Amino acid sequence: MTNHLAVEMKGITKTFGDLRANDSVDIKITKGTIHAIIGENGAGKSTLMNILYGMYHPDSGTIYINGNEAVIHSPADAIKLGIGMVHQHFMLVNTLTVLENIILGDEVTGALNTIDKRRSRQKVKQILNNFDINIGLEEITGTLSIGTQQKIEIIKLLYRNAEILILDEPTAVLTPQETDELFKTLKVLKAEGKTILLITHKLNEVLGISEFITVLRNGKVTGNTETKDTDKDQLAGMILGGSFESIKRKQNSPAEEFILEIIGVSVRSDKGLPAVKDLSFEVHRGEIIGIAGVEGNGQHELIEAICGLRDYSGSFILNGKPAGKDLPVAHIPANRHKHGIVMEYNLAENVLLGREGEAEFSTGVSIKEKALRAYTERLIKKYDIRPAEADLLIGGLSGGNQQKVVAAREMSKHTDLIVVSHPTRGLDIKAADFVHSVLLEESAKGKGIILVSSDLGELLKLSDRIAVMFNGKINAMLDSATTNEREIGSYMLGLSGSGGDKG
Repeated sequence: MTNHLAVEMKGITKTFGDLRANDSVDIKITKGTIHAIIGENGAGKSTLMNILYGMYHPDSGTIYINGNEAVIHSPADAIKLGIGMVHQHFMLVNTLTVLENIILGDEVTGALNTIDKRRSRQKVKQILNNFDINIGLEEITGTLSIGTQQKIEIIKLLYRNAEILILDEPTAVLTPQETDELFKTLKVLKAEGKTILLITHKLNEVLGISEFITVLRNGKVTGNTETKDTDKDQLAGMILGGSFESIKRKQNSPAEEFILEIIGVSVRSDKGLPAVKDLSFEVHRGEIIGIAGVEGNGQHELIEAICGLRDYSGSFILNGKPAGKDLPVAHIPANRHKHGIVMEYNLAENVLLGREGEAEFSTGVSIKEKALRAYTERLIKKYDIRPAEADLLIGGLSGGNQQKVVAAREMSKHTDLIVVSHPTRGLDIKAADFVHSVLLEESAKGKGIILVSSDLGELLKLSDRIAVMFNGKINAMLDSATTNEREIGSYMLGLSGSGGDKG
């Protein structure tokens, strides 16, 4: 093995039942570089990185770390070899301080085997100084921004002496400013000799931060390239196995007529604190209105109020008439596993959710199985859901196809208003593009759509206007044709505009 490689994986194969997630994968990672791993959902990139981190054990193949063959049975084994991983969903305890989260499970002990916080603090401070990271160690973790919490996860790895850092979709919920901060940190880590593996769907970011790129498709490597030798179109071709043309930006103009008027709406959080504060805006027929904001600024509570899932004060006016608590709305939730599907149900049963009492599918006593199956098969065909089996448990589908099932069910409802939260989070470019096309199609039919997303590019592409929420209020209402990600990010952080309600 050559000594310039931090990682070499040879002939890695991993199966789950009949699914071959990795198929004889070979990959070489040069020390001290940022190496991106990209591909569609289900391409095998997360499986490959979970094998490297010891979450899975390969059926066959060999792993070399710094030129030495390694057998990695668990994350503990990986950590001993200097490998760490920041997962998309952070592994932090919100009620602990920053320092307590960093040292949790790897505490420095002193006399009588008690935790020596002073020595632990010294070690963490040295890491912060070495890598130019500024975080208050006594801050309560749950009060900090997503970007800061992500830095804590990175510091946890450095505290455990990680030399190889795996980051899974690290910018999925960051503002442009937080993304810049993350990339600044990654460049410092690289300069200090760390090796960084980046799993992401965002091709622009891949081209901007990485030096090497490996592309996976259907469990196999379809491309290895230096970043300087490729571009976005070539990468998309390697990911998808052919040319790919993304849908264009929204073209149709909304009507003057309002579908929904939100007047003086206030909503409280789960803790009983004001989350949405006297908020008002309108949604026109055929309009997609985007909602931007750092998570925790009232978007979640607003959407739940609109969808009848949370109490509120104020008024909703639908098609010119006051609406009660049960606003007729199609809803694609942010967390499809928690609010959108039942993993133990098959496709047909998931398509039926919320419509069990409708005459199309029910006799009043039992479900019309033939009608449901025929309807499900029509949706499977229209939305290109794979595998195309109405009786298949939805848990057997990829994330992208699960999202298609939710979209198919909700878009087929007879309602003028659609509420969508983070519809493409974690989806590959092809699945995301399909969801976008469906939203634009429904908008062109005259439906009003409220789109909450942390992907500012998505908001700019789909929305007519973008409402930026900060501290429970709309800090700015922007024309998507004339704004940009940096301006939106500035309003999201309260650096521009009124800054929401400061009181």
